[in-house]
Amino acid sequence: MAVTTTDRAPDVPDPAAETTPLLRDHAAGSGDSGGSVEANAPSVEEPPHEGLPEVLARMHILLPAIGIGIYMGAMDQMLTVASYPRIGSELNALNSTSWIATAYFLTLTSFQPLYGKLSDIFGRKECLLFAYTVFGLGCLGCGLSQNMLQLCLSRAVAGIGGGGMNSVVSILISDIVPFRDRGLWQGYINIIFATGTSTGAPLGGLLVDSVGWRWSFLGQVPLCAIAFTAVSLCLHLPKSAAHASHWREKIARIDFLGAAILILAVVGLLTGLDSGSNRGWSDRLTVASLSITPLLFGAFLYVESHIATEPFAPGRIIFDRSLSACYLGNFFAIAGHTACIFFAPLFFQAVQGLSTTESGMRLVPCMVCAVAASLFGGYVIKKTGRYFWITVGGYAFLFLASVPLMVSIYMKSTLGVVLALAGTACGAGSAITTTLIALLSNSSTADTAVVIATSYLFRSLGSSIGISVSSAVLQQVLQSELATRLGGGDAAREVEERVRQDLRAIGDLPAAVEWQVREAYRIAVGTALGPAVAVLAVAVVVTFFVKEKSMKR
Repeated sequence: MAVTTTDRAPDVPDPAAETTPLLRDHAAGSGDSGGSVEANAPSVEEPPHEGLPEVLARMHILLPAIGIGIYMGAMDQMLTVASYPRIGSELNALNSTSWIATAYFLTLTSFQPLYGKLSDIFGRKECLLFAYTVFGLGCLGCGLSQNMLQLCLSRAVAGIGGGGMNSVVSILISDIVPFRDRGLWQGYINIIFATGTSTGAPLGGLLVDSVGWRWSFLGQVPLCAIAFTAVSLCLHLPKSAAHASHWREKIARIDFLGAAILILAVVGLLTGLDSGSNRGWSDRLTVASLSITPLLFGAFLYVESHIATEPFAPGRIIFDRSLSACYLGNFFAIAGHTACIFFAPLFFQAVQGLSTTESGMRLVPCMVCAVAASLFGGYVIKKTGRYFWITVGGYAFLFLASVPLMVSIYMKSTLGVVLALAGTACGAGSAITTTLIALLSNSSTADTAVVIATSYLFRSLGSSIGISVSSAVLQQVLQSELATRLGGGDAAREVEERVRQDLRAIGDLPAAVEWQVREAYRIAVGTALGPAVAVLAVAVVVTFFVKEKSMKR
């Protein structure tokens, strides 16, 4: 989960924080070092962005109004991470809990990049109010869900709103605040987001252990109503000429075809991975889903490059060599780090036998470290004007911390897992920030919005695919371990099915059997982090291809 910035909203569920206290001004310079270095030749400088003074004068009222949504978006991600093992247990579908997250990421992946274009077409305020409404309806559906299918569909609805609830705020801050003051206001946004991520996990655990997991979602509905009302009353923006166009012209500008194909491609991939781990890799559904996925992704790239008149992920941006290293680094880093965060609560609860509240509390250091590292990365770049080596260092630290995380799980060390998670958050927090600066430095001002929107796409894809791949590995290894440890027979198969669907069933088993089941989960969770460690190593390698350009200090 990431901290919102003036240029980038948080991806779900990555706690890596971003801050943009830097100026994008480029100048010719000397003494560049590290990576592939390019100095920009002097050019006609753009006039500094002065913001909207009449709106800025009311920021003391507006910031608390939009801050409700920022806090809620950050908190929601961690509420789910802390409580999903209990949710899966109560719905008798623990082996399908990855879909709670991937359903949300699926719509987040497709709609978050669209919000930049939609807010240009329909207006910032209108899109933000729409996002609050849809997110609130999704949370209401989650709280009332009676089975896993209903819950996942509701999470998908919430994802549509969640993407805009954060990204539109980032766009708003960029519109309102003068360029030179972004760092100051970004600090306020980071504090709000950090508060949400830090309180989300323990609050989610507390709610699950007291009134039930449903209130983790139902409790957000009145917050959405408050946020909607506050923004309606406090946010008054000047109307642009583009907003006066007919609604049919506005609808015609939306890249529906690209979004639809992207959704189908991601659904095909995630369905194939889930089906493979639960129904077998030779099953017809598995083979069909995984076979059609590359074709759909290819069709998406073709549509964005050759068909869409206003694509939200243009081919010229995706395949730009100076940007692709940043995008791929984001993709692999988020894929690995999200898997680490997602499966840590399962270790705490299934292996260590901790409560949901205790599990959530052990995620707090991770969230705090992510925010601190984000601020540190931004500070270093602001002082030095360099981003290459701190970017490489951040990704390397993320990878190096993931190794002791996997080892600590195998060794059943709760302290080791907490410290290693904090280490991964430090690496991710600084690297995500500095990669954003690299993207901005390597893109023209005219392409800034679409470049950042495309980064949303890669990060969201990384989150959903990372969790799904690791979940497929976990279910496969867990089945094998349980079958080996419990032996054959109907009784053993019944125990295996029960503990794969409901963690509470582990505590009801005889002591000897309970130990074997917890050991099976230990091996499965540790092995599931193998793909995460591997993709984090790839992220480090890719980062060396990031191009550095000198910047004004």
